[in-house]
Amino acid sequence: MNALLDPFRFGFMLEAFAMGALLGAVAAVLSCFLVLRGWSLMGDAVSHAVLPGIVLASMSGLPLAVGAFVSGLFCAVASGWIKAHTRLKEDTAMGVAFTGLFALGLVLMSKHVSDLHLDHVLFGNILGIPRPQLIEATVLSVLVLAAVLMLRRDLLLVAFDPAQARALGRPVAALNYTLLTLLSLSIVTSMQLVGLLLVIAMLITPGATAFLLARRFDEMLLKAVLSAVGSALVGIYVSFFLNGSPAACIVLVQALVFVGALLFAPGKGLLRRA
Repeated sequence: MNALLDPFRFGFMLEAFAMGALLGAVAAVLSCFLVLRGWSLMGDAVSHAVLPGIVLASMSGLPLAVGAFVSGLFCAVASGWIKAHTRLKEDTAMGVAFTGLFALGLVLMSKHVSDLHLDHVLFGNILGIPRPQLIEATVLSVLVLAAVLMLRRDLLLVAFDPAQARALGRPVAALNYTLLTLLSLSIVTSMQLVGLLLVIAMLITPGATAFLLARRFDEMLLKAVLSAVGSALVGIYVSFFLNGSPAACIVLVQALVFVGALLFAPGKGLLRRA
């Protein structure tokens, strides 16, 4: 019994539990909007596109978060511009933008000699983040979460009926770019803790799970947050005993929760329908 309580005896584990829950809540709220709008690939695109910004920031001595945010936002805006000025569909525009930027980041990284390791960028390290970065991540996460919740009704209206939103005088374009900005901030915040590759799953799976379980949007938000926070806590706890990557364990638990929802969701689950 005492062995089961070992993770709670270490300060770095308690910090990891707190940050995992906070990041999970932020990613879950954004995930709901991305899933409803069909923008799930946007999280993938921005996550990969921040790499050249990170390398350029390292070259110039700027904070890595600043370069990552600018690069990610550029990818999101560039994808929208390509879609608006060509006949290409949105997923194609995003694919062109983020693969090009990611490749540029890899080339820059191969030419720049520094202590920046690609593994740290791609996979993060939630158990070994310095205190200043933890404070920065906490502040940014709270700001993003507050902004999304304040704008949730307008963002929801734009997601379901942009024409109606324009008729009501809502700034549709500004709301779209605001959501993209918040998405970029969230990815930059999560990047240092869970890595670029795993933050993609955290921005998709909770919303997809809640979509199967909920009938109203507020219910979807609540279930997405509960799913993400619970998965973060369980994943970090399990990783302590497995001596595995906490971020990977978090995403694995989220995937298992999604499979459970897919099979047993009331009225929609595959086994329920069978």
